[in-house]
Amino acid sequence: MKCHEVDYEIIGHDMQMVEVELDAGETVIAEAGAMNYMEQGISFDTKMGDGSNADQGVISKLFSAGKRAITGESLFMTHFTNNDAAKRRVSFAAPFPGSIVAVDLSTTGEQLLCQKDSFLAAALGTQVDIAFNRRLGSGFFGGEGFVLQRMQGDGMAFMHAGGTVVRKELKGESLYLDTGCLVAFSSGIDYDIKMVSGLKSLFFGGEGMCLATLTGTGSVWIQSLPFSRLADRIIAMAPKLNGRQQGES
Repeated sequence: MKCHEVDYEIIGHDMQMVEVELDAGETVIAEAGAMNYMEQGISFDTKMGDGSNADQGVISKLFSAGKRAITGESLFMTHFTNNDAAKRRVSFAAPFPGSIVAVDLSTTGEQLLCQKDSFLAAALGTQVDIAFNRRLGSGFFGGEGFVLQRMQGDGMAFMHAGGTVVRKELKGESLYLDTGCLVAFSSGIDYDIKMVSGLKSLFFGGEGMCLATLTGTGSVWIQSLPFSRLADRIIAMAPKLNGRQQGES
């Protein structure tokens, strides 16, 4: 299915939202709860699956939804359609501060792998699926990097990342980063987890036991402040009541 050709505008600087402009009959899909506002003439419908395959049977939809469910993702996606003759707009944002990354999948080999919490919205026709990394080491040591979402299509897709986002272009090279800082990477990039060498680096380096290793030719998107790191710092600094952190029973 060819993706709908949607226009968009990213609004804001530090806590961004993306406003998607829909022509008559165009649809954009999004994670449940991501919508901020929509103009009149736009209707929304919660469906099981991304709608990329209109002929997909009930069993196939349940299988795809089941993979999302076991990784903590919602079973459903919301479809926003412009039923008006005029152009109408709908906007989306993530529930924590950060930046929105717009990617034309036709420029990334029509595929992108991203952290499972990064996907925000995409043009109808984009297939959004869970991709388990084939390497066992990634599963045991990868943390956030083990379960990835795969986006396939030839249209616009939007991801959300914490803090500032940097795009690195690799040309047969390798890049090493904290697993939580990885946002996404294009086809042509091989992803693995490698242990930190040396006891001194392991115990005193402050960078954890493992690093994500990305090798090949393509694009890599990196976030400066993963939400997990922000949440850990907030919990550590939370006021303590009677010797216990606020919120503990």
